[in-house]
Amino acid sequence: MSSPSAGPTRAARGRYRDALAVPEFRALFLSHVMCMLGTIVTQFALTVLVYRQTGSPLLAAMVFTVAFVPYLFGGVLLSALVDRVPIRRLLVGCNLLTAGLAAVMALPGLPVGAVLVPAFGMGLVAPVFAGARAAVLPRVLDGDVYIAGRSLFRLVAQGAQVSGFALGGLLLVVMSPRAAVLLNTAAFLVSAALLAAGVRARPATARGAAVSLVRDSLTGLGQVFRIGPLRRVLVFGWAVPAVGIAPEALAAPYAEAAGFGTLGLGLLMSALPVGTVLGEVLCMWLPSPRQRLRLVVPLAALMFVPQLGFGLRPGLPLAIGLLVLSGAGLAHHLGLDRLLVDTAPEALLGRALSIQTSGLMFWQGVGFAVAGAAAQFAAPWAVVTVTAAAGLALIPVLRPRGPYGSPA
Repeated sequence: MSSPSAGPTRAARGRYRDALAVPEFRALFLSHVMCMLGTIVTQFALTVLVYRQTGSPLLAAMVFTVAFVPYLFGGVLLSALVDRVPIRRLLVGCNLLTAGLAAVMALPGLPVGAVLVPAFGMGLVAPVFAGARAAVLPRVLDGDVYIAGRSLFRLVAQGAQVSGFALGGLLLVVMSPRAAVLLNTAAFLVSAALLAAGVRARPATARGAAVSLVRDSLTGLGQVFRIGPLRRVLVFGWAVPAVGIAPEALAAPYAEAAGFGTLGLGLLMSALPVGTVLGEVLCMWLPSPRQRLRLVVPLAALMFVPQLGFGLRPGLPLAIGLLVLSGAGLAHHLGLDRLLVDTAPEALLGRALSIQTSGLMFWQGVGFAVAGAAAQFAAPWAVVTVTAAAGLALIPVLRPRGPYGSPA
């Protein structure tokens, strides 16, 4: 963990204000805001572009899959970069490369298939960037303040979905999807500038000259997965969101079948993130750290129970309410963050955080693809209902066990 000079001491209460009091964290935080806005608006615009041109729920869902699945390759095969390359240089370089790829996607006349190629490239860069940011955070924040910082990053991610999907819906009223993608290329450039100016230069923690990058990355992956309690924390944290992502994956075909329109689609896609923000804030402020450990399983179940209501084929107001309630269940990640820090050896913490982030995005990408494929043969409301029931069945099988001798 970081030295006392890097941020608040262990005596800090671990509230959001303690994290935001650290200037270096503020730079990371603002950078994350810009990255997420650019990413979400781009994904929304591409989803609409593909669905308008093809009319296929599977291909529309594939926009997210193509963006997320490369996390497996980038996160597994390139994870050692977080130890080999100075963190600030790695963060800035990833942002600049992402900006370039986003600009390519906005080229006029590019066919749908070709648009997915730079999207795949962005998916390769994203886990390296996310892993580097996750690895530097324990050096910036200490103790329970670190948990607050991780929570703020998730709030940004979900808040960016709320504003990003809504903004995407409004932008597409006045401009084409390609123009919206080009507009948001600037967000990645601003993020790079914030990181270059606000993050302290740190040397690489390992040289790794005698071992190839891929071999070093795979070795770290093996070391992490050989730790049983840590493995269970990772798998549970990946499985619940991957199964619970079905309503978001099928929002476009569900909205079209119900006649919600583009603005209704934006509201529907914003509902889950709104619930996540509310749940995260409430669970950060009300329960104690130990109570958050015990809430992991109940909150994970909360994600799926409201989704069963899609069996009623709800209209827009009810669908939004169900998804807001479902999104609150994602607050179970607060307890999982503490479990991961407690179960990962300090020497492997950076790798474990990088693998956690990469795996989360990869398995969500798989979830998008599976939901989209299922919707080729069944109605979107039916797919959401069945996957919710499957998620509830998985929870008791995969639940991690906390370090205090009781189920998390």
